Amino acid sequence: MAPWTAADVPDLTGRVAIITGANSGIGLEAAKALAARGCAVVLACRDPGRAQAATEAVKAAGPKARVEPKALDLASLQSVRAFADGVRRDFPAVDLLVNNAGVMAPPYAKTADGFELQFGTNHLGHFALTGLLLEQLEAAPAARVVTVSSNAHRMGKMRWEDPQWEKGYSRWGAYGQSKLANLLFTLELHGRLFRAGRKTAAVACHPGYSATNLFKLPPGLGWMGTVGAALMGQPAWQGALPTLYAAVHPEVKGGHYVGPDGLGEWKGYPKLTEPLPHAKDAGAAAKLWELSGTLTGVTYPV
Repeated sequence: MAPWTAADVPDLTGRVAIITGANSGIGLEAAKALAARGCAVVLACRDPGRAQAATEAVKAAGPKARVEPKALDLASLQSVRAFADGVRRDFPAVDLLVNNAGVMAPPYAKTADGFELQFGTNHLGHFALTGLLLEQLEAAPAARVVTVSSNAHRMGKMRWEDPQWEKGYSRWGAYGQSKLANLLFTLELHGRLFRAGRKTAAVACHPGYSATNLFKLPPGLGWMGTVGAALMGQPAWQGALPTLYAAVHPEVKGGHYVGPDGLGEWKGYPKLTEPLPHAKDAGAAAKLWELSGTLTGVTYPV
């Protein structure tokens, strides 16, 4: 059987997708593939300049699709709420929310709301955004929330006693925690939607090792990050395939996890896979949900 690629994305005319971090890398490639199939795409980006360049690239890939950049800084709950207000004003229904944006292994920093930057951006920002847009998602016939995790969830551990890493910060430990949180969030969201009989499906994916801007930025990687991504990684278009598969493939159901099919799931073409057992801990997922609601002030109607 031929591998699944972006050419297998079905016609999406009349659908609406929101992709966070759509200005580069996996987010941009996913946006281009969806627009090429007629999907209206909202590019949720922090940098207006890069958002405009991305908009032009996505429009070139899908000239008939509606492509709209909107400002979103996931490290600011005020920005998340303003973005959600804009979406609710402009789009009666949203078929797809791709929680893709993230930061990886920066020096210790805090968000505008005082959260550790990676936990705040990669998890809490998306937790708040999804909750604020759930009504729009439920208004679509069969919406999906796709949250992009990482192989780094394997090294992740929830630091319940210090989730903001105020003591003994480890940039990679914090990154692993944030990617584990992405999977625990998906697990709990899926369970709540399923038990409530809702139409929206919560799924997760990971890109493997993809040669994107993330690997050019973390301190401590330097030339090894760039060279390693070039030698061992896959191009961004291929790293976007698990996201696209999770977003549109009819085989994908709520609670599923998609990753590359190659050795160690580092590269390849998309397949259904499984995270490590600690990412399927229902107790931890429920605990994280309660913590996230308390920290963000966002409640879900499920």
